[in-house]
Amino acid sequence: MPLPLDDEYAPLYTVGQVAGMLGVQPAFLRRVDSEQVVQPARSDGGQRRYSRLDIACVQRVTEMAGEGMTLAGIRRILVLEAEVAELKRRLEAAKHKVARTAKRADA
Repeated sequence: MPLPLDDEYAPLYTVGQVAGMLGVQPAFLRRVDSEQVVQPARSDGGQRRYSRLDIACVQRVTEMAGEGMTLAGIRRILVLEAEVAELKRRLEAAKHKVARTAKRADA
């Protein structure tokens, strides 16, 4: 049985832990959440809980912000990248479907 630590989606880390890991202020993490750039899960008590994937995304956001990008611009980039990834996934699925159809037609 896999442990929660093995799950990159498991929301295990607090704001303080993530701030310490990434060398950012907790206020920056709260702002990234309030600006809807990276929105971590919430505990039953309403505290933010970050997964390993959230932490990687915040790290990337931190790098882009360090290059002078605004949080609104970063959010837009992340949304567009997610859309491109979804379109690539759909394109690959369509290619496989066409290939399967062509194989059946040849048979």
